[in-house]
Amino acid sequence: MSGRGSLLGRSAWHITSLIQIEGVNTVEEVDWYLGKRIAYVYKAKTKKNGTLYRAIWGRVTRPHGSSGVVRAKFKKKNLAPSSLGGRVRVFTYPSRI
Repeated sequence: MSGRGSLLGRSAWHITSLIQIEGVNTVEEVDWYLGKRIAYVYKAKTKKNGTLYRAIWGRVTRPHGSSGVVRAKFKKKNLAPSSLGGRVRVFTYPSRI
């Protein structure tokens, strides 16, 4: 299962990105998403492993402000400037229930 979110921008640290998750409007609602996985899926020009689509994986680390925006850290590489304003997928694992 997954939800959707929008990539708003970066913080001062270029590894950390700001993401608005759909349906999340308060800090209390953000608490459930802490530690969940995020994927930024994009389309490349050349095939790799039989597909044109690739993903950069990250994790929700903490809230940002009081309006439901979260900070996410992406592991292997930083997101390109063209990704700002793009969509991300928020997965519902790992579960803490």
